[in-house]
Amino acid sequence: MAHALAVASDQVQAAMVESVEFPHLANKYRVQGVPKTVINETTFQEGAAPEPLFLARVLQGIGAMTEQEVEEFIDQLRQAHDHDHDHDHDHDHDHDHGHQH
Repeated sequence: MAHALAVASDQVQAAMVESVEFPHLANKYRVQGVPKTVINETTFQEGAAPEPLFLARVLQGIGAMTEQEVEEFIDQLRQAHDHDHDHDHDHDHDHDHGHQH
C-alpha cells in the first residue's frame, strides 16, 4: 500500500528493503515481522494490515491522528469484524418475523 500511495502523491516516498540484505536497517527499525512499514521515522505498522488501519497509521505518522485515536479505531474495526462474523451463518432456515401467511 505504501507504494500505491507514493504513486498517487508526490508527497509520499516509499522504499522496500530486504531485511536479510540490510541487517543494520532491520536492527535499527527492530523488525520482528514483515512487512514492517515505517512512517516518518515515528510510526510503525508491523505485519499485513487492512487498508483502513494502514491509512490510520499514515494519518498518525503525519500528526493527523493520535496513537490513542488509532487504537480506538482498531477497536472499532475489531468490533465491526466480530459483528460481521457473528452474522456470517447460513440463512437457509425460515424466519417467521411475526407475519401471518
